[in-house]
Amino acid sequence: MAKAIAEAGAVVHALDVDGERVEHAAAELAAAGLDVRSHVVDVADEASVAGFFSGLTAAPWGVVNNAAMADAVGGANFWELDRETWDRLMGVNLTGTWLVAKHVAPLMIDAGQGRIVNLASDAALYGSPRLSHYIASKGGVIALTRAMARELGPHDITVNAVAPGIVVGESTEGVPAERHQLYADNRALSRPQTPADVAGVVRFLLSDDAAYVTGTTQVVDGGFVMP
Repeated sequence: MAKAIAEAGAVVHALDVDGERVEHAAAELAAAGLDVRSHVVDVADEASVAGFFSGLTAAPWGVVNNAAMADAVGGANFWELDRETWDRLMGVNLTGTWLVAKHVAPLMIDAGQGRIVNLASDAALYGSPRLSHYIASKGGVIALTRAMARELGPHDITVNAVAPGIVVGESTEGVPAERHQLYADNRALSRPQTPADVAGVVRFLLSDDAAYVTGTTQVVDGGFVMP
């Protein structure tokens, strides 16, 4: 997503709790001639989020809330989860999304424009079993997106969600094989989903072409879930 957005001409600030990884990723993109800058931010820590936005010299045009965890995929039933696991995942996936939006919204309101894109998941629409904490967090992101769109609409700020399926890549290497097969067997499109499939939709929602699109959840999963 950072690559796709930077290729469209934006200055991209990449935030991650893992400083070494985000610096390496930004350096690779910068070496390709793209303006991508790295920052160490923990989205579950309000002081960390507030510190980043207070240091900006200009209001961001757009924000993509992509930080997330997916621990214990296909593992415990909801009654078997412990509170620590539940709270840790909610702190990143849902509270983190809210915290970033909370601190960027005043900057966008002052600027009179902005785009917020929240990454949800088609799993929240499908209702995947043994994944209740993740489902709840991503369902919360979808609901939060709608509320934020209503509140920020008068300020000409759009808020949308993107709900991907299982994307081929590092983030889904821990997903059980049967889940990958479930998607492969039931997608309308037979090929695997790639990061570029998601990045293109995110880039669209950040663009002027999506100026009148807000409060939506764009499902990008090759037709696995058809809401």
